Amino acid sequence: MPTPCSICLTARALVKRPKTGQQVCKQCFFEVFEEEVHMTITTGAVGGGSIFERGERVAIGASGGKDSTVLAHVLTILNRRYDYGLDLHLLSIDEGIKGYRDDSLETVKQNQAEYGLPLKILSYDELYGWTMDRVVEQVGRKNNCTFCGVFRRQALDRGAADLAVDHIVTGHNADDIAETVLMNILRGDVARLQRCTAVTTCSEDTIKRSKPFKYAYEKEIVMYAYFKKLTYFSTECIYSPDAYRGHARVFLKDLEAVRPSAIVDIIRSGESFVLDQKTQRSMKAMQTCKRCGYIASNDLCKACALLQGLEAGLTSAQRTHQLDTQLPEGQRTIPKFERKLRVAESTGGVEGIERAVKAIAIE
Repeated sequence: MPTPCSICLTARALVKRPKTGQQVCKQCFFEVFEEEVHMTITTGAVGGGSIFERGERVAIGASGGKDSTVLAHVLTILNRRYDYGLDLHLLSIDEGIKGYRDDSLETVKQNQAEYGLPLKILSYDELYGWTMDRVVEQVGRKNNCTFCGVFRRQALDRGAADLAVDHIVTGHNADDIAETVLMNILRGDVARLQRCTAVTTCSEDTIKRSKPFKYAYEKEIVMYAYFKKLTYFSTECIYSPDAYRGHARVFLKDLEAVRPSAIVDIIRSGESFVLDQKTQRSMKAMQTCKRCGYIASNDLCKACALLQGLEAGLTSAQRTHQLDTQLPEGQRTIPKFERKLRVAESTGGVEGIERAVKAIAIE
């Protein structure tokens, strides 16, 4: 006899939720998934409350993968259902990886047409004068993810600044955050331990960032995309198999197989970490990069330091010890970081909603 849905008790259960073990029908799965994201949004701000403010212009970090595709879909639904009043945009970063990013960007363009959201694409080549393919040619595959992570983070902020957005949202899910907690523990990175589990992070010199999928399991995001028949790109980055994060991911999957709640348990543990005053005093104060104006903990931001090392052909050790703020002649530099101030219009958020609603009716 078919198992009935544990929520509505009438329809046939088709999905067993990896997160809770509940057996639910497809429609109830959609509803509970969306409501859990809505709960994260409405309670995830520091001190409680919504992570969004009405009228905000929000950039969705769009890679074409399952996480960002589902995020764009769900945010469009919730924006309309609960009248958040957001003006949504898609923001994509082209790292310059042939056979991977060029194909995934085609998926992003399909998402743009489906949801009727404006799209901006900013490339590493345009911003830094380097593609990741060229970076890997020079530094090899051992540390290439360090370059990509630093370059990507700054590129997102710069793309968002060009769009004059108030807020960036990314598709980081519960698995990603738990992996990050493990990596920070293994590296002894106490500074990042305190903030890596926050739904929203912001400082005076950066654009606010949020992770609405903080408590959404990766498997459930895949199931949502599959049952909704969403268009997404599923190929893994060709350079990521050698990444340090991969080891944390394997360990986390082994834990999940034994104890499915391990993912949320690790996140909760990360939330409870508090730095003592001595450690806080020893942390470097944030400043602005003397070369490009981006936020930094040293005279040069990480992106400028890495770029100078690439331009000079330095080894990893040389990049650490031979850099100063004086730019060697003939080397590329990153453009000055400037945030555009947007004059908010009372109808701006509503127009953003209407544009998305007219473009697609989501069931």
